[in-house]
Amino acid sequence: MSTSIQRVVILGAESTGKSTLAAALAIHYQTVWVPEYLREFVESRQRTPWTEEQLPIAITQRERETENEARAHRFLFCDTSPLMTAVYSEYYFGQADAELNALASRHDYAATIVTAPTTPWMPDGLQRESDAVRQQIHARLVRKLDDGSITYLLVNGDTQQRIAQVDAYLTQRKVT
Repeated sequence: MSTSIQRVVILGAESTGKSTLAAALAIHYQTVWVPEYLREFVESRQRTPWTEEQLPIAITQRERETENEARAHRFLFCDTSPLMTAVYSEYYFGQADAELNALASRHDYAATIVTAPTTPWMPDGLQRESDAVRQQIHARLVRKLDDGSITYLLVNGDTQQRIAQVDAYLTQRKVT
């Protein structure tokens, strides 16, 4: 892993603008971003994943981060992480297996951004359930971050406002 590239993870429940923000930050900082592998998984299989597929999805997400580091400049924006996979596993399957929890606990990002569930909820095929689920997932995510003593920035507003919030946060934290 290159020491000059800082991984910034963007976490959040469904339909909170994670992908939009990751792509916009990549443009803003003239770098690349890592799309959420789960979206590709669901689209290619036309179904949501099963419990035994959660760990491979999280592993693939991390592998794609590593693959994209060579193309990144200063920052690599990551649209989700194994931590989010663990949160969804707990919600939908009642638990995340030990290996997934271990991978999720290696939360080694330079900064963690959480997208507030305040954008209009939009259905998106198989991946999105409802605004009620979105609110529950957000609460679980924040609890998991707090329980893990993971510092994060909660961003709100439109994309430009969120970019400004992230920019100020990265500057304040001296993430370079």
